[in-house]
Amino acid sequence: MRILLLGYGKMGKAIEKLAVRAHHTISGKIEEDNKADLARFSAKNTDVAIEFSQPDAAFNNIRYCLENSIPVVSGTTGWLEKKPVLDEICLKNKGAFFYASNFSIGVNLFFDLNEKLARLMRPFNYYVTMEEIHHTEKKDEPSGTAITLAEGIVRENKNFTGWHLGNGEEDKISINAKREGQVPGTHSVKYNSTIDDIEIKHTAHSREGFAKGALSVAKWMVNKKGVLSMKDFLKTE
Repeated sequence: MRILLLGYGKMGKAIEKLAVRAHHTISGKIEEDNKADLARFSAKNTDVAIEFSQPDAAFNNIRYCLENSIPVVSGTTGWLEKKPVLDEICLKNKGAFFYASNFSIGVNLFFDLNEKLARLMRPFNYYVTMEEIHHTEKKDEPSGTAITLAEGIVRENKNFTGWHLGNGEEDKISINAKREGQVPGTHSVKYNSTIDDIEIKHTAHSREGFAKGALSVAKWMVNKKGVLSMKDFLKTE
């Protein structure tokens, strides 16, 4: 498989390492300083693009791929207000676009657990707080994973109307975002009351789980069409 890496930071390097080990070919690596080179790539020399860049670059990277028949797998967060536009471009061009806020299989199981807990807690009077910790180079806060967790709670527990960063209204989920050292990603969800607390937590030990998940999805994307997500992928695993 010929893989175009859009973004060559920590995740890009981790994906490259696993891809080369599995005998895939890296057809190119696009960063800010060589972004004009993206025009050299098409379905003729690339089978799939894996996009882990920056929020201000993601939209144009993905749009280019979709308009040039390159299936694209993206995990960049912090730009999702523009995603509906890309979904339309994907469908118009009969392309393949896969987005996930987190590619770790463990995290996606954690998403399901989070939603089940939210349903269980719906009849009871608990306030929800969340904490996410990432490395100091992460640009967006809260993380895309934290937002996915919060949206899952709001969807399954109508006691909450949304989320916000920091403390605030009781009908909104409070997210505390921390940036420390080289932490790959830690997320916790806590239900608080005057009587007790209930907490679930996911701790990543390295980026390998994220990279392995992204590479697995990229292989799965062969011959797929449409706007896809981890729910589609996990149905086949």
